[in-house]
Amino acid sequence: MCKVCWSIAAVLLIISSGMAYKFIIQGEVVIADDSRAAIQLSRAERDLVLSEMRIFLQSVQQITKNISEDKLDLVANAARKSGRNAQAEVPGSLIGKLPLEFKKLGSATHAKFDELALDAEQLGDPDHTLMQLGSLLENCVSCHAAFKFEIE
Repeated sequence: MCKVCWSIAAVLLIISSGMAYKFIIQGEVVIADDSRAAIQLSRAERDLVLSEMRIFLQSVQQITKNISEDKLDLVANAARKSGRNAQAEVPGSLIGKLPLEFKKLGSATHAKFDELALDAEQLGDPDHTLMQLGSLLENCVSCHAAFKFEIE
């Protein structure tokens, strides 16, 4: 009887591990013709992610403009629009389709926006803020070089 229980537990562990790998690590990905990972999403999910990226770009534009005008309070406001609070709107079904590396880059990018906002307020140093923006944009470039979205 105990061997049967252990066998069932082992099978369930294997199935759970496979599901966790698919949901947390791999996501819904195929290799595209241009060798990037093509994340397979529904049209609505793709539109949601692209909308978030446009908000990132709007924040970057406002940050850049306000750094040049030495308005670091407005830099902080623009950066917060793309900080971690923006992640709250992503549904769990979409998160399961995203590969782990994409999730890491996305989370790190949101965190960099928050850090930029905090430092802009507390330090008030445009040069430091500009360096942070450059580092943040490296995440954007890395992500766009590695991933693309396709309708499933």
